[in-house]
Amino acid sequence: MRTADPPRYEDLVRSLGALLIGERDLVADTANMAALLFHSLPEVSWAGFYFRRGHELVLGPFQGPPACIRLPWGEGVCGRSALSGSSLRVADVHAFPGHIACDPMARSEIVVPVFHDRRVVGVLDLDSYASDRFQSADEQGLETMVRLLEQAVDWSPLLSPNPGSG
Repeated sequence: MRTADPPRYEDLVRSLGALLIGERDLVADTANMAALLFHSLPEVSWAGFYFRRGHELVLGPFQGPPACIRLPWGEGVCGRSALSGSSLRVADVHAFPGHIACDPMARSEIVVPVFHDRRVVGVLDLDSYASDRFQSADEQGLETMVRLLEQAVDWSPLLSPNPGSG
């Protein structure tokens, strides 16, 4: 369990809101959110997005070491969160059945689904090298930030019949 003070999500929500004003671009907004989280939250080793492309999740903007590019829908922490439409906090990813180890040093993870028109269009994923890094305050704060992002972004690039196919 982490010992640092809990992050001030109220401040992060305000910062994200300021970054989103007047900008609806999917890449620009998710890139700024990933950078904001990566540089603001202690003990986060990776912060970024995966977007739905048919029956898989494809890597989007992120901060941290190189990551898996494609994840099967419904598999691993990200895929299960996307399939269920619910946030997942995992204290020890190595104990999570079917965990996909993009970074073998990662110990804990939190994933928050991103919705558009009640459909999961992607996930926000954060990893940490610390065990049990993510707590309920992180889940609530990140969910609030994702809801703000959902309202700000033009999600139409993800809604075309075959986005990113190839």
